[in-house]
Amino acid sequence: MAEPLSTYRSEVLPEWVDYNGHLRDAYYLLLFSLATDALMDQLGLDEAGRAATGHSLYTLECHLNFVHEVKLGQQVEVRTQILGHDTKRLHLNHSLHLLGEAPLLAASEQLLLNVATALGRAAPFAETVHGKVAALARLHQGLPAPQFAGRTIRLAR
Repeated sequence: MAEPLSTYRSEVLPEWVDYNGHLRDAYYLLLFSLATDALMDQLGLDEAGRAATGHSLYTLECHLNFVHEVKLGQQVEVRTQILGHDTKRLHLNHSLHLLGEAPLLAASEQLLLNVATALGRAAPFAETVHGKVAALARLHQGLPAPQFAGRTIRLAR
């Protein structure tokens, strides 16, 4: 059965924690951002791929959900699931876990845009990149929807 892709692993470093010994909010996003970079590498948008296509991914929207504490020295892993895509956009969900464990620590739903960097405009994915995006999306298609995907922020009235 398909599983989300393990895209990034790291130890929680001392400079990442706050006065309570917990991972600072900004560093959750750093971990998810590094996972996006690793995903780009797998999709053919690594340094060589960006140079060859003139394309890169820009983040249009990002939601973070903090579920459990993450502490100094813990080994963490980001797992990535493709939720959808079209010719220019990629909708994904990153989930943060202790390395090799199932419980969710945090989640980040993101919408990314393929951009022709010289023009500063959206552009269709290069054929080779789009093929890899589509293949990964097909692989993830049968996975359950992530717990926090599609949420909005609001207070009940």
